[in-house]
Amino acid sequence: MDIGVPTEIKTAERRIGLTPGAVSELTSLGHNVVIQAGAGAGAGYEDSSYQEVGASVTASAEEVFESSEMIVKVKEPQAVERAMLQSHHVLFTYLHLAADRLQTDELIESKATCIAYETVTDDAGRLPLLAPMSAIAGRMSVQAGAHALEVSQGGSGLLLGGVPGVRPAKVVIIGGGVVGENAAEMAVGLNADVTVLDRNPKVLDGLDKRFNGRVRTVYSTKAELEASVFDADLVIGAVLVKGARAPRLITQEMLSHMRTGSVLVDVAVDQGGCFETTKATTHLEPTFIVDGIVHYCVANMPGGVPRTSTQALSNATLPYVVALANSGAAAALKQDSHLLNGLNVCDGKITDQAVAETFDLEYVSPLEALKN
Repeated sequence: MDIGVPTEIKTAERRIGLTPGAVSELTSLGHNVVIQAGAGAGAGYEDSSYQEVGASVTASAEEVFESSEMIVKVKEPQAVERAMLQSHHVLFTYLHLAADRLQTDELIESKATCIAYETVTDDAGRLPLLAPMSAIAGRMSVQAGAHALEVSQGGSGLLLGGVPGVRPAKVVIIGGGVVGENAAEMAVGLNADVTVLDRNPKVLDGLDKRFNGRVRTVYSTKAELEASVFDADLVIGAVLVKGARAPRLITQEMLSHMRTGSVLVDVAVDQGGCFETTKATTHLEPTFIVDGIVHYCVANMPGGVPRTSTQALSNATLPYVVALANSGAAAALKQDSHLLNGLNVCDGKITDQAVAETFDLEYVSPLEALKN
């Protein structure tokens, strides 16, 4: 199969879809890989490192799209990239369609086969291609929040872990999944006062055991959420509903009950955000202030550490890229029900039920869409 990897063009996005090691695996299996010149530079990979393992390098994204059947990316295709997609293309990347009607409509129009990393599942019902970036985002959320608490950033001037004789900052994490667990690990490591809210008793029990009681676990009700948020110095929104828009859990009215200079970090911003006041920001301008509360809402947080993120993502996606390349998209999807769950758009049809419900569009089952 002809596989193309274009340069990521979302603002301040420096990751690349495949490492040289992953490309080496594909070329050794007889597949052709085309890399856009400079695509790996932001993650520390020169063009020569791809050429040495059998890839060809071309100057433009147009040439990558024209010469490839499968396009492997990191972030959702931007408008200029969506315009290059055609019906024969297989797009394998993060999509987050439930938060982006325009992208959804244009992918439908392209009639390309669009597979979203974030809805691929495994035998345990987990999201294996979202997990590595969730882990990184969870860890980064605490770093970003700690920095945002500094006075120079508009924060309250608290050191997250305090010092002997001075109370640490209070960190509240909404959601105890992969993001929440990794955020808690970082916050505990910095000696912060950490509370995690979740609605799954098994998750709370697991976190309690994982951290040996160093994390306060709370079943999330409206009253408990409000009490925790109002007393927090740093709130991390780590809520995920597979394929769907994130629920809005913190309203603007609630901000008036928080201490001035407190910080909100919305890791769910890719899925629309779990704060009413969320608006997507970039690594170049990561924060804004609403009603005295600092908001950090960078939509591609792991892009801030592109070397680590590229390696972790490529490790996770490679088996699926190999399967798609070896068998062809239709056969690979039919053979693997978990990969099939990643199919969001196919032949002009929406094949993810959560996306269809979000935009009141017709839903077609993935297998039905693949019949054509």
